[in-house]
Order: sequence, then structure tokens, then C-alpha cells
Amino acid sequence: MVQRLTYRRRLSYNTASNKTRLSRTPGNRIVYLYTKKVGKAPKSACGVCPGRLRGVRAVRPKVLMRLSKTKKHVSRAYGGSMCAKCVRD
Repeated sequence: MVQRLTYRRRLSYNTASNKTRLSRTPGNRIVYLYTKKVGKAPKSACGVCPGRLRGVRAVRPKVLMRLSKTKKHVSRAYGGSMCAKCVRD
């Protein structure tokens, strides 16, 4: 028979903060594991370029706070805020 699953937290709605994935435990039970929200890399400050900045970690703001400075910018003028193409122009 199929094992029924229940949420492990009090929030019982399928919201963005309550996303789960299935995981099999060593005791051969299937349980929900809660997934973290996906982060996005910053956009260029020029506002013209459509993509995200390269060389900057794409993480949530709270995780970004704990990262070292080398992972939050690139070693160039305006690194971490403007893309290389815009700096050249």
C-alpha cells in the first residue's frame, strides 16, 4: 500500500515558502524535505543589459550576507554592480 505523506511544519498550504521534495530515509520511509528558495544573481546597474551579472553568486539575501567579499564581486572597476560591457563603453 502507498504511504501517505503529511507536511512536517504547521503551514498546510502549497505556497512558495512551503515547497518540498521527497526523500527516502535509511528506515525505508518516504518523507518530505523542505527546499530552499532559489536565489538570483544581481542585474547590471546600467539597466540596459538584460542578463544577470557573471562572477557573483546567485543566492538569497541572507546567505549573501555570510559570503566572503570575493564571492560577491569581481575584481574590476564597478565589479559586482555593472557588467564588463557597460564599463568598457
